[in-house]
Amino acid sequence: MNNTINIKIVLGISYMLIISIFLWFFLKNFSIQNFNSFDLIKQNRDTLENLKNSNILISILLFFFVVVLWVLLLGFGSPVALIGGFIFGKWLGTLLTLLSLTTGATFLYLISNYFFKNLIKEKFSSKLNFLTNKFKKNELFYFIIYRFIGGIPFFISNILPTIFNVKVRNFFIGSIIGMIPQLFIAVSLGAGLNNIIDQNEDLPTLLEMIIEPDIYIPIISLFIIVLISFFLRKKFLK
Repeated sequence: MNNTINIKIVLGISYMLIISIFLWFFLKNFSIQNFNSFDLIKQNRDTLENLKNSNILISILLFFFVVVLWVLLLGFGSPVALIGGFIFGKWLGTLLTLLSLTTGATFLYLISNYFFKNLIKEKFSSKLNFLTNKFKKNELFYFIIYRFIGGIPFFISNILPTIFNVKVRNFFIGSIIGMIPQLFIAVSLGAGLNNIIDQNEDLPTLLEMIIEPDIYIPIISLFIIVLISFFLRKKFLK
């Protein structure tokens, strides 16, 4: 028993160390200012487009691998969805982003469930005990609702299900189904931004971007999703 605990501690510390090294490397080599230059974005967009078109299969596999690592090490979901739409377009981008985010999230759940389950329960179970019986009644259904509603950071949403002992199969399937609407909207927004960059030589104003159908339709859809999520939260998770 003690040997098992020691192994978990060592592996858990190693995982946190890997995250720290990755964050240090990322912050050391990339500046936020790099993403604010329209010319740089346009140049990189053309480079990405050429790379993608030269070998679509390698591009897909590379995107999948990078996103899985991204979720494991950083845990953010929204930037990935925008980038997926930006590079691969609305439909292929949605499929790739959904599969890669779900895979990364499932790995993160497995790691959390094995190494940090007791810690997570200690910190959060008192606030979420009222959901335990609901998950016991119909785990997959309530997990789909949980995924659809969102409202909490992606990283946290992937580790909290350890409290309810969600089966890995239900975690994966529920994530696929529950995340489709939000991801499709975010990917569509990324694809719309790509179209705007392609059609303009200079950076458009915020108003010019918002009145584009590729932008305002996903934004309106997002508000609709938020309203539906509010209703589902009151009906099923209260």
